[in-house]
Amino acid sequence: MGRAPLDGVRVLELGSFIAGPFAGQLLGDYGAEVVKIEPCDGDAMRRWGVLRDGRSLWWAQLARNKRSVAVDLRDPRGRDLVRRLAHRADVVVENFAPGRLADWGLDYAALSAANPRLVMAHVSGFGQTGPRAGDRGFGSVGEAMGGIRALTGHPDRPPTRVGISLGDALAGMFAVMGVLAALQERHRSGRGQEIDVALYEAVFALMESTLAEYEIAGSTRTRTGSTLPGVAPSNVYRAADGGELLIAANGDALFVRLCAAMGAPELADDPRFATHQARGRNMAELDELVGDWVAGLSLAEAERLLDEHAVPRGRIYTPADMLADAHYAAREMIVRLTDPGTGLEIPMPGVVPKLSRTPGAVRAAGPLLGADTERVLREWAGCPEKEIDLLAARGVVRRVDPPDGGPAAAPRPTAAVRH
Repeated sequence: MGRAPLDGVRVLELGSFIAGPFAGQLLGDYGAEVVKIEPCDGDAMRRWGVLRDGRSLWWAQLARNKRSVAVDLRDPRGRDLVRRLAHRADVVVENFAPGRLADWGLDYAALSAANPRLVMAHVSGFGQTGPRAGDRGFGSVGEAMGGIRALTGHPDRPPTRVGISLGDALAGMFAVMGVLAALQERHRSGRGQEIDVALYEAVFALMESTLAEYEIAGSTRTRTGSTLPGVAPSNVYRAADGGELLIAANGDALFVRLCAAMGAPELADDPRFATHQARGRNMAELDELVGDWVAGLSLAEAERLLDEHAVPRGRIYTPADMLADAHYAAREMIVRLTDPGTGLEIPMPGVVPKLSRTPGAVRAAGPLLGADTERVLREWAGCPEKEIDLLAARGVVRRVDPPDGGPAAAPRPTAAVRH
């Protein structure tokens, strides 16, 4: 195995919740040394989602591969520590409200004066400029303004969310894209720069040709439930045992194979369904025929017949399906790491995408609060032990107290799972 692609890149993660920390998670997956700055009472995500023994199962994944440094940013001494850490960083990822870092003297102008190679990624609801720059924004608001909520759900019901924090995740991914581009450019110029990611823009970037369709063709996409208008069959069908199966056989050759799998090859020549356009016009009738066929079979039998005829299909997976799936296992897409607080083995998604020569790795689950405060302050900021002791005594920093009274150390990671 080669070195991870981001080995040697130091990332300072500021902020909380999802979008910025997800960017930090992705950078850490590819070998960056990610130091997460937390308040001394812990990041809010430590208490989000489903808890076990007071620990968030989400935190174990979102903070994986990171080092926890607990610092009170409300205290000028805490801000000075972060400033010193930023002087040794390659990247800062932050998702505070625009203007907050400037109020603290931690904005890009201040930090880059001492570290001109610094790359800083900002993630916010509406970006760093514009009339709404100062407004609070969450992923749900970004999904609404970015356009995806208008297209999600059924036409006779209000818009719905997709079931995950999609806007936050997209913003985090775009932040990583910006970081990687800025690091590449830095090889030429020797200088860093700022990256401005707005949640609503991250969603909007995925909205395909909806603007052109509206302005030029006078067509506005609407919510269509599980179907794609004009494309059939491409829908979800329920089997006799209750399993749900998505079948995508809208191409002419695919439809011929589906008809053979259904034992009804004559449907391929039926004028109602013989062409792509005809199937689109008669999609309700076609969906009923395919639905009746699937309803007469078990899910496994429907899958077998479709596979025999090379028809694209996929059952609607739940976590139980993912954990039991042989393809997920073969691709090492589920990794398990021991949570340092509870000792529980936590399953989580593996690294995406997979690199052939310098793969990423999941090395450790989310750390204990302050697990790395002392070590990072020594290594990055050059703080002597007496200074750290004094700051801890005054509540400016928090560190994990070792049981034997010796130097605090990071929890021991499990063996890295590489991809």
